[in-house]
Parts: sequence; structure tokens; C-alpha cells
Amino acid sequence: MTRTIVASATREIIIGFDQPFCVIGERINPTGRKKLAAEMVAGNFETVIKDALEQVACGANLLDVNSGAVFTNRMAADPRYADNNFTEPPLMKQLIEIIQQTVDIPLCIDSSVPGALEAGLLACEGRPLLNSVTGEEERLERILPLVKKYNVPVVAISNDDTGISQDPDVRFAVAKKIVERAADFGIPAHDIVVDPLVMPVGALGSAAVQVFTLVRRLREELGVNTTCGASNISFGLPHRHGINAAFLPMAIGAGMTSAIMNPVRLPEMEAIRAANFLTDHDANGGEWIRFAKVVEAVQGGATFSEASAAASAATSGRRGGRKSRG
Repeated sequence: MTRTIVASATREIIIGFDQPFCVIGERINPTGRKKLAAEMVAGNFETVIKDALEQVACGANLLDVNSGAVFTNRMAADPRYADNNFTEPPLMKQLIEIIQQTVDIPLCIDSSVPGALEAGLLACEGRPLLNSVTGEEERLERILPLVKKYNVPVVAISNDDTGISQDPDVRFAVAKKIVERAADFGIPAHDIVVDPLVMPVGALGSAAVQVFTLVRRLREELGVNTTCGASNISFGLPHRHGINAAFLPMAIGAGMTSAIMNPVRLPEMEAIRAANFLTDHDANGGEWIRFAKVVEAVQGGATFSEASAAASAATSGRRGGRKSRG
């Protein structure tokens, strides 16, 4: 049974076919978030801390950490700030250190810059997930040695030098190539988490069906765990959360074991909790019953993050955590 082990300093998470679906919180990413990007550039990490706490309270098992902020305001004074190889490594180190002081779950180090990935690996406690490697030859030669050196699992994205193919057979072939090349470096298949690439269903009607087919093949033929950027499926469409909430349990039914997604959204997390229960990955429905109480609180006027945080605090208190009765 394929199991991908990730860990923080104090907590281990297993991504696997026999495990509950793994939610990788996506929000610590400045792409498309002007306020967060501006804060990062200014050295203000208030939103990063808030997002880390909220995502964990709402059920994230890992946190994706992306350091791709653009330092536009500093480029004129110092041209080095136009180079991601200069800006991302120190920012990634800062982000990792701050997040590890805030929450205790494993991290997913997310960057297209190898130097930022290694900076994150050096700063990270435990065993993080590295995001990512592709089938491009240059990328394989740069990233797989890092994966081997630090003994960490890696997200493998199914595109290569030719770009992203709309042919699912081509995307499967790229994934197989990455798994085989990883084996040449002594990296086992259970440390490869394949992203088969989710296309927007609004642009490609067969996008979801392609992913479900690919996930089944990746599981049955390569024996690897899988992930995706779940919200890509609904890009450009109205009422995106409804589509996402339908897509996720269907992907889980096909064998997908994790997703990079926004956990601070009730519809998507409700769908995942139900899918875990229905696939016998929630013993006696304990998590579903706990989640139902959160939903009741939301119906009573609380936000999802407030209700989730309160439920987490109550559970921590019952288990002898830091919550004080006095």
C-alpha cells in the first residue's frame, strides 16, 4: 500500500490510498492576492499568520507555502529585486520560520526557483513536501538531487518541455517518466505525488473526466499518490464552490489522495468530510459528527473559520491541551 509520509517537528501525516483525504491549504501564496503580496514585500506577515491559523482550524493537514512575491517597488533602486532567484530564497526562509512558530502541521514548500526550494528545506523542521518537479530535463536534473539529498517527497507535475498536453495519455507518459527518472536517483515511487493537471471544465468539457481517468491509471499502473490544484476545475465559472464541492468527492472516488485547495470554504470541506466517511476513512463517523457541530454553529451565525477554531479549541481542551479553565 503506497504511503507518502510528511512531518513537522511534532506531527506526522500520511498521504495514502488507505488514509483520509489530505487537504493541503493553498492560501499562503501571493499570486493573485495583492494585499498579501504587498505585505510580504513590506516584511509584514500578519495575514500569513492569520491564514495559517485559519486553515489549520478549518481542517488543513498541510500548508502550501509560496514565496513568489514581486518586489516591484524595489527594482528601480536595486535591479536584483527583479530576479526571483534573489528575492525568493530569503523570503521562503522567513515564511517557513514564521509559520512553524505559528502552527505545528507539515509544510509544502512551493516555488519554481530551486534556490527557494532549498532555502525552505534548510529552514523546515520534519519532512516537508516539495512542490514541485516537472518532466522538463533541466528541472529533473535540478530538483531530483534535492529530493534525494534531503530525503523528502515531491509533487510531480505532468508537463514537460512541450508544455501541458490536452491528451491525458501524454500527461500519463510524463508522470511515468518522472517516476522512472526519480528511481534512477534512488527515490521510491511512494515519495512521488503526481499532479495530473486539472484543466478548467469551462474551457474543456472533458477536463474532469480526463483527471478521473488519469488518477485511476496513476494509482493502478504506477502505484503513486496524487494531488491537484482543485480550484482550477472551476476557473472562470460562476458559483465556483459548487463545482469544486462536486469535483472533489468524485476525484476521491477515482483514487485521488490529496489536493492543494482552500480549506476555509465550507462546501468543499463538507464534501471531503462526507467522502472520507463514505469511503470508510472515518472510523465510526467520528470526524463527520464533529464536523456536523461546526456546520450547526455556522447555521447559527458563526463564520466557518470561527466555528472550526472553537471546535478545535474545545477538542484540545478535552485532550488536555493548553486551554485553561481558569
